[in-house]
Amino acid sequence: MTDEQLTLSLLDWYDRTRRDLPWRSDNDPYRIWVSEIMLQQTRVETVIPYYQRFLERFPDMQALAGASEEDLMSLWQGLGYYSRARNLQRGVREVVEHYGGQMPDSHEAVVSLPGIGAYTAGAILSIAHNKPEPAIDGNVLRVLSRLLKIEDPIEQPGTKRRIDSAIRAMMATIPRYGDITQALMELGAIVCLPRNPCCEECPWTEFCSARQNGVQGLLPLKKSPSPVRIVEVYTGVLIAGGRVLAMKRPPKGLLAGMWEFPSAQTTGQLAALFQVTGHEVTLEPEWFSLTHTFSHREWQMHIYLCQAMRIQEKTADGIRWMDRDELQKAIWAGPNRKVAARVDKDFGKLLQEKGS
Repeated sequence: MTDEQLTLSLLDWYDRTRRDLPWRSDNDPYRIWVSEIMLQQTRVETVIPYYQRFLERFPDMQALAGASEEDLMSLWQGLGYYSRARNLQRGVREVVEHYGGQMPDSHEAVVSLPGIGAYTAGAILSIAHNKPEPAIDGNVLRVLSRLLKIEDPIEQPGTKRRIDSAIRAMMATIPRYGDITQALMELGAIVCLPRNPCCEECPWTEFCSARQNGVQGLLPLKKSPSPVRIVEVYTGVLIAGGRVLAMKRPPKGLLAGMWEFPSAQTTGQLAALFQVTGHEVTLEPEWFSLTHTFSHREWQMHIYLCQAMRIQEKTADGIRWMDRDELQKAIWAGPNRKVAARVDKDFGKLLQEKGS
């Protein structure tokens, strides 16, 4: 096989079978940027409605740059990995301030923006600016590791360098750099699947070394994943006067700046947390439990209703008594959205009360 054969067969397949996705309607760098950030760790089917609503509200960089964090998070809520949204806005603000709202077209400038790594930079530069810059994500790593029958773990720098070189060699044959990037992504997304790849539908069937050796299902090789850390979380729901008590998480770290119900790692610590904030409570028997998995940790949450012995009406920064309308509109941290929905469902009438 030659690099030109690979490129021609890939592009021919892409031209015939490409999906009609909303971010492929034009080569606007901003729209490509938004789509690539949303697609990180998230399925295409999930992203499409979020992407469409996001661009209706923030049609250009200036609109996003001027948005409040509350507006931003209200549109992002449900996509997870919220630092992506904050970094996207930080990067957009930098482009507006330093580049007049026009996305730069050099690798050094693009990769220096907040939240943009080598992959996203390659996607923006190749798709929006038709630059010969590879964009190597998990899909592309899988496709090329099978094509070349790479038997080293894909996390190794040498593996990624070899794949980068292979893509650059393909790009050197036909200057449709953005289409090559998207075709490789597409191939990994719908044909060269992690399990049970659809080899009969692949434009590279006759070239694929892994298939020729019957090992396509074994590649790519990965290092053993780190074990998921189990974290016990005890959460208290305190309702008084038609309102529920909520606390804002710290401005940095996991689920930064989002609302949650008071939580601690033991029931004793939970009661102490209420006391420190001016509330004396007793915990009723556990109301319900739920499990929420992040990338490397799992929260096993135990939710308790709290009986108030004494409450503090006046609250400090980061602590708020929310009525039902605020409860429904708040940007809740991860699994706390499920708790808020349960509170709204089971105690909706109580939260509409005006008295104590």
